[in-house]
Amino acid sequence: MKNNILIVLLLIFCTVEAQKIDPKVKEISENIESKVIEWRRDFHQNPELSNREFETAKKIAKHLKSLGFSVTENVAKTGVVGILEGSQKGKTVALRADIDALPVTERADVPFKSVVKTTFLDTEVGVSHACGHDTHIAILMGAAEVLSKNKDKIKGTVKFIFQPAEEGPPPGEEGGAKLMIKEGVLKNPDVDAIFGLHINSGTPVGMVKYKPGGTMAAVERFVINVKGKQTHGSAPWSGTDPILISAKIIDGLQTIISRDAPLVNEAAVITVGKITSGVRFNIIPESAEMIGTVRTLDTQMRELIIGRMNEMVPAIAKAYGGEATITFQNNTSITYNSPKLVKQMLPTIEGIAGKQNVVLSKATTGGEDFSYFQEIVPGFYFFLGGKSPDTKKAPSHHTPEFYIDESGLTLGVKIMSQLAIDYLNAQ
Repeated sequence: MKNNILIVLLLIFCTVEAQKIDPKVKEISENIESKVIEWRRDFHQNPELSNREFETAKKIAKHLKSLGFSVTENVAKTGVVGILEGSQKGKTVALRADIDALPVTERADVPFKSVVKTTFLDTEVGVSHACGHDTHIAILMGAAEVLSKNKDKIKGTVKFIFQPAEEGPPPGEEGGAKLMIKEGVLKNPDVDAIFGLHINSGTPVGMVKYKPGGTMAAVERFVINVKGKQTHGSAPWSGTDPILISAKIIDGLQTIISRDAPLVNEAAVITVGKITSGVRFNIIPESAEMIGTVRTLDTQMRELIIGRMNEMVPAIAKAYGGEATITFQNNTSITYNSPKLVKQMLPTIEGIAGKQNVVLSKATTGGEDFSYFQEIVPGFYFFLGGKSPDTKKAPSHHTPEFYIDESGLTLGVKIMSQLAIDYLNAQ
């Protein structure tokens, strides 16, 4: 008898948990699922690179204006900000989505595949939403529609931030979260907390992953310029080979990770992603350029690694008779989820997705400029499942085969909508 009562109580508890989402929020989210998918496919088929999201921004602004929002365009070049006033006065919560695509030629076999091409760093490339930002836009547009029809439940203000250039602005330009903040996106009205999500191709649909504290890495972009002495390829002894020096530098940089960095504390990565040198097979060129990234999850490790790179690069070049310089550009800080905010809002996510589908995860060495918002106001950034149930190993983000199962988008709409309502009503 006692066991039967216990089972009944557990069933009641689970039912209550599953019904934490407001019924109207749930109904509207599910009713607009086809619309959200249609938006996503349109953005996917018409991707635009960082600081060039002109048509993307127009579509976002048009939607927000149709909902009666106060809309500001051209924020940080191509960003869009919409403001929804609730029925009562209160705090301000921000919901953010990034809107830029990548210089990646898509190979995913979908009917809305991108065939857009452009020039990036003097190279003709394909353009695609190979990181899922198209889904982020569609989800936040969906949340905007849901919340516009639930103003009576909103105690305060919701600010919708559609941010350009999350992948980094083109060389020589400002952009992204930093520029949005510089232009006052967290002001008028002042934002009290911010929420963001990222679709994840390797996490099953219906699942949410999160981590309090440091969850994504600080990202540095570095450029190494190597100077040698040009000569005929048949007589390398009469010159100084910058390509050979570059190879030795790359090899040396990896010893910083394997021998200098205390990896038992946190993960760290050094990657050279681009190397340019030479014009002909039989000429040893005069110079070489390497561009890469450093990823760290610990401030002290970041200082150590950058310090060693500054020491090592010119020293290796000198040892082989050449010269080399290295410069750094910080692209993101550590994405730091406010433990207090996570604790406060986690029940909302668990109530919508089901507690068994909300998983505490480890930090990743990916980077996010959402981190700059979190340096100013408390923020909570989480990962939404986008992996199909029948997919064994999903292609990674930033690859030509990247693929997202659209059946997970409605969960994102529900969570973002309910987070805004619950945060504002918890005042």
